[in-house]
Amino acid sequence: MVLLIQDSGAYSHKNNGECSEKINDVSPLKCAFAIFDADFFNDTKIAEITKGAIELNIPISRANRKLVASTNGGLHDPSYLVFNPDWGSEQVQSKSKRFRYPSLSGIQRPESEEDIAYMTVLELGELIKTKQITSEELTRIFLHRLKRYNHVLEAVITYTDELAYKQAKEADEMLARGIYLGPLHGIPYGLKDIIAVPQYKTTWGSTTFKDQVLDIEASVYKKLKSAGAVLVAKLVTGSLACDDIWFGGRTRNPWNIEEYSGGSSAGPAASTSAGIVPFAIGSETSGSITYPAARCGVTALRPTFGAVGRTGVMSISESLDKLGPFCRSAVDCAIILDAILGKDPDDLSSRDISLDDPFSVDITNLTVGYLDDAEMEVVHVLESKGVKMVPFELNYTVDDVQGILNFTMDVDMLAHFDEWQRSGEDDSYEAQEQWPVELRRARMIPAVDYVQAQRARGKLVREIRESFSVDAFIGNATDWEKVCIGNLVGMPVLVVPTGFAKISDPPPHRTRRRMTITTGIYAPPNRDHIALALAMAYQSVTTHHRQRPPIDDLGRNDLMVDSISAQPDHRCSETIPCL
Repeated sequence: MVLLIQDSGAYSHKNNGECSEKINDVSPLKCAFAIFDADFFNDTKIAEITKGAIELNIPISRANRKLVASTNGGLHDPSYLVFNPDWGSEQVQSKSKRFRYPSLSGIQRPESEEDIAYMTVLELGELIKTKQITSEELTRIFLHRLKRYNHVLEAVITYTDELAYKQAKEADEMLARGIYLGPLHGIPYGLKDIIAVPQYKTTWGSTTFKDQVLDIEASVYKKLKSAGAVLVAKLVTGSLACDDIWFGGRTRNPWNIEEYSGGSSAGPAASTSAGIVPFAIGSETSGSITYPAARCGVTALRPTFGAVGRTGVMSISESLDKLGPFCRSAVDCAIILDAILGKDPDDLSSRDISLDDPFSVDITNLTVGYLDDAEMEVVHVLESKGVKMVPFELNYTVDDVQGILNFTMDVDMLAHFDEWQRSGEDDSYEAQEQWPVELRRARMIPAVDYVQAQRARGKLVREIRESFSVDAFIGNATDWEKVCIGNLVGMPVLVVPTGFAKISDPPPHRTRRRMTITTGIYAPPNRDHIALALAMAYQSVTTHHRQRPPIDDLGRNDLMVDSISAQPDHRCSETIPCL
């Protein structure tokens, strides 16, 4: 094993000679081959393989590494092995028209800023359009709330005050000239801090990269800027887009601040839930939209793979990574998706897909399945709306979907952070049992087994496609098997709040803290509009998504934390240090 592992740097003839001399003694190498499940070779073949690896494989690997892997994060030189989630051979038509949003009338500006903060994007857009509030006022309200609550939630990495007020002023001036860009005109929002914005730090939530400034304008940021939206903050990502631990702390759940937000899109989920941004953009590779959305009780969409371009976004896996919105409602998710949807010329996996207008879908023509773990209130509400609801289950024979996902994600991640591992920077990672351990293990996955995992993934895609006999189905959004399947297949899911339960081990007297209950509405790839339409129908007659977490009032006898209203966070336009 020692013979195969050498320090990075130029490959030397001296090392070549020293190793070649030791090839005749193959006994130490047999253990190394066993690690790769390749202990079926005899001594002669092991010596032959080792000689070839030293003379050919290592120089080639080092040349490739020098060419494309000297910079971490996967921002450049994407893989040309592109995953396409389309089902069947039919040509997907290019997106040619925008969604037709419902018209709101009679929306009046509330008296309290708290009530303004919990309005939907569509409602806030109407206030701006009718000039009942300016974008600058709205920006001030949300920046104030971000700084007021952040010391408890630990959801913000960087405030973007200067940029926000500049964009808000431009939005107001355009409206004064009679130019209205649509429902996102002048609306504040936040971005998960794996998304690059010029002149601001993009930390990836990691100690190693906490001072990093990328001169890149992410595709999703460009699209939101062109829609008139106003960036007020770079929000917490778990370190290197894993879990909710970052270099400044750990993001908390506004519904129960004793617990954490439960996924790497921690900042977008917590901030939207707490009413400190109207919406936010997060990402998912394996659960980082679904888990924090469910924990924090917000409506969020993990869209079809490839629907949203990822240029300027830190990459874990080019065949798994997706960007999606965290919102107050399914209507808002549709509005945000409409703004960010479409081909990104620098993202080989992105596509122009033709989604039907979710606001025009006749749900009475749909057949929707429900799994054993579906929230039955959703089933009954949709049935009352005329949807044909039927019991359903996904049938497939692939028995280790988590293994396929782990091989895919970990090898791809290591390709993007090869230099990070080789330089020993992984020793400073915030949670040593996470990426450092996984990526060391990934170093031992042979290329042939990575390819076999992709073949098994293809088999899974075919079996899910054949089993998907309904237009959509309802099921648990955080069941790990479904999280793995959904991400491997590339199918969209909408996380929808459906109620609340008592927290475990509550204080002896009354508390307002709650555990959120959610469900997932799943659709086939390129059918996001169906999931959105069903969720909008459900939310049109329920109010779970309208509830506000008790971050100001945990309950008279709940002494878990001191009152947070007296502890404003005064930091402005800077990266937050460790708390």
